[in-house]
Amino acid sequence: MEVHVEHGNIVDASTEVIVNAWNRNIIPWFLLIPMGVSGAIKRHGGYRPFNELLRCGPVPLGEARLTSAGRLPFKGIIHVAGINMLWRSSEYSIRKSVRSAMAIVDAQGFQSVTFPVIGAGSGGFNEEQALACMVDEFEHLDSAAEVRIVRFRKK
Repeated sequence: MEVHVEHGNIVDASTEVIVNAWNRNIIPWFLLIPMGVSGAIKRHGGYRPFNELLRCGPVPLGEARLTSAGRLPFKGIIHVAGINMLWRSSEYSIRKSVRSAMAIVDAQGFQSVTFPVIGAGSGGFNEEQALACMVDEFEHLDSAAEVRIVRFRKK
């Protein structure tokens, strides 16, 4: 499986779906200050995906849920629970998030997906190490989907 790493903003991706590195959905989105990927999605795509996610209830660490993309031009958004109850990510949560998101990509037949660097923002994990965990995890997966990882860069 080939993974392309690039700099940019995930809301500008040209893939069918994007991944949102999210919390475990214990605290409702409307009580949180929009940050990182979630903040960009809310600003550009609106609140619809988060309202749909709220109806999913708590998401176990490393698991993923699919919602619509709101006003964004994607077929959907895959939200991964990449941080624990203490707002920290770990190698386990990063790797499991990658596997869970790709399981949805493959089950839904999506041809392309863009990930952020999971756990490196509010999760506090070192970005280089998080990226290395993700790339390594992709090497253990078999999928026909085009995979991109976007490292955030302001315009």
